[in-house]
Amino acid sequence: MLNYIFRRLIIAFFLLIGIGIVSFIVIKLPPGDFASRYRQYLLDRGSPMEEAERAAQMVRERYDLDKPVPVQFFLWVKGMVTEGKFGYSFAYRRDVGELVADRLPKTLLLAILCHLISTVVGVGLGIYVAPRKYGFWDNFWAVLAFIFTSVPRFSIAIILLYVLVIKLKQPSISAFFSPQYVIAPWSLARVGDMLRHIWPAILIAGLGGVARNLRVMRANLLDVLGAQYVTTARSKGLKESIVMMKHAVPNALHTIVAYQGTVLPYMMQGELEAAIVLGLPTMGPLFYESLVNQDIYISGSLLLMYGALILIGNLLADLFLAALDPRIRYS
Repeated sequence: MLNYIFRRLIIAFFLLIGIGIVSFIVIKLPPGDFASRYRQYLLDRGSPMEEAERAAQMVRERYDLDKPVPVQFFLWVKGMVTEGKFGYSFAYRRDVGELVADRLPKTLLLAILCHLISTVVGVGLGIYVAPRKYGFWDNFWAVLAFIFTSVPRFSIAIILLYVLVIKLKQPSISAFFSPQYVIAPWSLARVGDMLRHIWPAILIAGLGGVARNLRVMRANLLDVLGAQYVTTARSKGLKESIVMMKHAVPNALHTIVAYQGTVLPYMMQGELEAAIVLGLPTMGPLFYESLVNQDIYISGSLLLMYGALILIGNLLADLFLAALDPRIRYS
């Protein structure tokens, strides 16, 4: 097992290098750069063309944007390896690492809560409806699952935003805390205030996960319930609850467990749409603004982080599968 983990980590290292190269090339494909946007900003403010061009050139020279793309990539990687810096944000005028460190805990909190809710609720509903195949509750939750899967998250976010702000007059919707709790010490009241502010984002990002887990768990469990060993267990006189929870459910969880390898980036992507509409200070809006502003070091760092999360998640999913199924061995 240790040799397997060591090999996977070595492979992950080279994959991260590849992800970094591809990410950097992709974000450099659009024409222009941050200096071009800065020049246009000066022109819109009435600056002469010569002064705007000269200021844009100074920005390129200061931040090495005038160098070839391979040199820019090398300087970016060198800063991460030797100094622990992920580059400089042109728009925020701060180190990218500081921006990520400020928003990452909030983003992970939302993503993990969405993941827990979508997994527990989705798997639980899948276990509930599978023995009731084509019954009322099976059809009812199937319709809701298809609706939750197909409706865009930003549409749900806009509807919730309208209801909360226009109809219910809820203040501070675009923040994690009410003004009186922003700098207050942690307490049950502060946690409750935070949950009152972030539940719309959790609901929006988690609905798709609930629908997906419900459908996958239902399909897997129906396949397992028709297996011969389940029929044998029932013929021995075992209670249906024991047959379900001891024999059927563990063998139907394989796909759900394997999916956990990619679920965290998926939840962070789902959080992105909700956070942009609701205006929450998480990494979703930061990523979107970096793409719009061509803030390459923010975009590249976040893409690299998403790639690392997928690699780590896949490794953990493989290890959990080995723990769940004794037939799986990594040697």
